[in-house]
Amino acid sequence: MIKNITDVKGFKCWGAHIGIKSKRRDLAIIYSEKECSAAAVFTRNKVFAEPVRLSRENIKSGIAQAIVINSGNANACTGKQGFEGAMAMAKTTSDLLHIPLESVIVSSTGIIGEPFPTEKVVTGIKENISKLTKRSIAGSLTANAILTTDTFPKEGFVEFKVDDKEINMAGIAKGSGMIHPNMGTMLGFIVCDIAIDSKLLNEALKTITEDTFNMINVDGDTSTNDMVAVLCNGMAGNKIITKKDQNYLTFYEKLENMCKHLAKLIVSDGEGATKFIEYEVNGAKDNEEAKKIVKTISDSKLVQTAIFGQDPNWGRIVAAAGRSGADIELEKVDLWVCKIMLLENGQPISTNKKTLKRKMKESEIHVKLDLKLGKGKAIGWGADISYEYIRINAEYTT
Repeated sequence: MIKNITDVKGFKCWGAHIGIKSKRRDLAIIYSEKECSAAAVFTRNKVFAEPVRLSRENIKSGIAQAIVINSGNANACTGKQGFEGAMAMAKTTSDLLHIPLESVIVSSTGIIGEPFPTEKVVTGIKENISKLTKRSIAGSLTANAILTTDTFPKEGFVEFKVDDKEINMAGIAKGSGMIHPNMGTMLGFIVCDIAIDSKLLNEALKTITEDTFNMINVDGDTSTNDMVAVLCNGMAGNKIITKKDQNYLTFYEKLENMCKHLAKLIVSDGEGATKFIEYEVNGAKDNEEAKKIVKTISDSKLVQTAIFGQDPNWGRIVAAAGRSGADIELEKVDLWVCKIMLLENGQPISTNKKTLKRKMKESEIHVKLDLKLGKGKAIGWGADISYEYIRINAEYTT
């Protein structure tokens, strides 16, 4: 059986259906038996949901012990009523688990602008908190309970050694539409039994997010609810990591791999997507310049629709790179799509176009640019835009 949150020492969880959505599970609770070093990153959208407002405050202490998530209602643009609902989620959870209110992270996802069903959510928490368990099925139920238009749950697990102690790390995520660099309507929750200083954890998560979750794109919309939170309860028994030594580097690598894994799963489940696209830029003046190009190309609707249509219109890729704001000298640029070279030193290789059209039928597409201006590089991931994406979002609330 695939390992999950329940295999991380000291963590219990549960996922339930409480009636916000008609059929799917819509309430998830994750709980640690001990206080955790905690860190989180949130949406950069200036219109943000009420649970984001509350969780931003609660995470400032660097300590948390529980996460409660509802799906089906974003609790965004809901004003005072919505904030009171987010507070009620946190208070009910804290009261029943006998932990401080400030130790609860609250998250919501779903339709924006609908009144928050506080009574339904509070009742659901009361009815399900006693079901928290380490049974493996609970990890799967929790991963399913945070989904909205997703077609499959997104999970990850890794085990490694620090100080000869076995460390376990597990993660779940959701996201399908409203996915854009700087976080999209995506949620990610990672738990680990390592002991690490909360300030180091916070620094690690913020840095890693820039190269993982903030390098994905489905449709260019940054959501109101984005959140990635990490809880580390120290129950593995390693000596607490307080500096950037080899133990820290080992943890950092595993956390980065987990975030990258979850981020790529989100892209692969993009609403209506038929293609998973990896964008690679090398030879930029610096890494930030390379990231600009990756983000601009991955967000280009002309590029996304060409890839959906299996149309070898590679000029759209170069044009998007040119408007990214990064330095580019066309006479130096090389371009590959599906590992087929189409541009060398700014000159097109037209004989490869028919081969490219055949290769573009594949479900995974690789786009690579070499600018030959420096050592900057970046990789990002995106999806195409299909007719099905239009249908899903045209009918989302109806």
